[in-house]
Amino acid sequence: MNKKQKNLLIRIIIAAIFFVPLYLISEDIVHTNIPKVVVFIMFLIPYLLVGYDILRKAFLGIKNGQVFDENFLMTVATIGAIVLGEYGEGVAVMLLYQVGELFQSYAVGKSRRNITELMDIRPDYANIEADGELEQVDPDEVEVGSIIVVNPGEKIPLDGVIVEGTSALNTSALTGESKPQDVGVEDEVLSGSINMTGQLKIRTTTEFDESTASKILDLVENAASRKSKSENFISKFAKYYTPIVCYAALALAILPPLFCMLTKIGMDHYATVGALWGDWVLRACTFLVISCPCAVVISIPLSFFAGLGGASNQGILVKGSNYLETLSEVKVVAFDKTGTITKGNFAVTAVHHSPVDEKKLLEYAAMAEAHSSHPISRSLQSAHGKKTDQTRVTDIKEISGHGVTVKIDGVDVAVGNEKLMKMLGVKHIDCHHVGTIVHVAVDGAYCGHIVISDELKETSKQAMSELRRAGVEKTVMLTGDAESVAKKVAEEVGLTDYRAELLPADKVNCVEEFLPQCSGSKNLAFVGDGINDAPVLSRADIGTAMGALGSDAAIEAADVVLMDDDPMKISKAIKISRKCLRIVKQNIAFALAVKVICLLLAAVGIANMWIAIIADVGVMILAVLNAIRCLFVKKL
Repeated sequence: MNKKQKNLLIRIIIAAIFFVPLYLISEDIVHTNIPKVVVFIMFLIPYLLVGYDILRKAFLGIKNGQVFDENFLMTVATIGAIVLGEYGEGVAVMLLYQVGELFQSYAVGKSRRNITELMDIRPDYANIEADGELEQVDPDEVEVGSIIVVNPGEKIPLDGVIVEGTSALNTSALTGESKPQDVGVEDEVLSGSINMTGQLKIRTTTEFDESTASKILDLVENAASRKSKSENFISKFAKYYTPIVCYAALALAILPPLFCMLTKIGMDHYATVGALWGDWVLRACTFLVISCPCAVVISIPLSFFAGLGGASNQGILVKGSNYLETLSEVKVVAFDKTGTITKGNFAVTAVHHSPVDEKKLLEYAAMAEAHSSHPISRSLQSAHGKKTDQTRVTDIKEISGHGVTVKIDGVDVAVGNEKLMKMLGVKHIDCHHVGTIVHVAVDGAYCGHIVISDELKETSKQAMSELRRAGVEKTVMLTGDAESVAKKVAEEVGLTDYRAELLPADKVNCVEEFLPQCSGSKNLAFVGDGINDAPVLSRADIGTAMGALGSDAAIEAADVVLMDDDPMKISKAIKISRKCLRIVKQNIAFALAVKVICLLLAAVGIANMWIAIIADVGVMILAVLNAIRCLFVKKL
């Protein structure tokens, strides 16, 4: 709880301590000689203690010309009850109303904490060189033009230009390019890239507030400005509903007693004219309490905000409740390939060998390529899994566009593509696998080949299955890769369709092709991760940027950001949105049904102030509790 919530809780507890015993003995007080004004003051203490802020807001609303809101309704109803001598009911209404407000405030606060805690994954320090030593500082303190040091394995915290050092950067989440990017002095680097090899000194060109993570946080915290259709309906509903019920209550307080006085009908039920007016005014006050639209006005936005918070707690950032509502109606999902369905990095996926065994073939290839910083070389080193002894390698000859020849322990080894094999006169075997094929020859004899390709993410296949279970009718992949690669990936993960060899503009055209299939309440979502995906992310009904290190362009264009590169989160996002929409509809139906019934009961004099409290505050608390369920989505 924050300070404001704690203060409200303390006020509620103190007011309850005053009020409950007082209300229990109120019937006995009536029969004592205690002056009525003293009883009034005794009830006024807990009333003002718990409700002074509501009274103040109502006064300010009247002063500013914004009269008709829940604060005005509660103020008029409770003051009316107290004026009519119903002290206990008046205080109880205000007390329980504030309990409902506390529930609502807590739910909103919890959602905000979920969003804020999620952003702890962003780069949270920058290395500054001071007195020959590196000092970690808050990136927010680094000024534009400062020199920062980024060691291997660290994220680049700020955009900048390299002033010293060379390295390879993992930029797959930024550009959609699966190969590491070699950089050196005067090259520009983006925050969010991962430094893979050498130490870099970078002159910063942006402040931390302009970094990717900061922009994401800002977008999510301002998501409330992007309202769903349901929220817009409720806003318009409350705008007209509140004045109508105020005038209806006024009519209920005046017209029936006037009618009775003029026609003498029903006058025999009242001892005096004052009792007649008191009865109908109390009915009008009860009518006002019941009519307060808090349950609907508070619970609907809260349901969406809780849905946003629950999604963020699962690593799914949704920029607004309108996008959450759109997600619930997704029937077609289009994917980029690199970094979305695949990992976006090269790895050894197959070894075909003879006569040497697999380990020996990998050792030859890894040792021959050990001197290189090329991504293929790093994949071979990783697959070999052992540190190579470069003293065993001599006569290194790199042949551009072909490969490399070396001597390992005095044995001639050639490692490269089919062009190298043809150049050396070695008869090689073509591979039917999709990927980069590295052929190996030893002493002029062909020994096999190694397949290096972009690996599928472990959850990609399951993600497509979950999307089908979630009611998605079509999953399609849009990629710039070759037809053979695209076909293989589509078949492996279970996509219903694919398009290959596409430029960014071609992807937009493909989305345009699929959009007519999403008529009515059906929507199309596109999932991508790079700068080249920004145009199509904007064109889709719902654009989803994949990756905690997604590019600024992709994140700006997307409506949803998945923070951990897991395609399983797409189906989870759809399920969260649908759960949220179900809760919204439940709250609307329940709140309005109870209010209509109780308003009719109040008008005919059956419902008293306690029923009014249940109809207003009770329904609001139940609706808020129901809305909070949107926060708990782990089992979806």
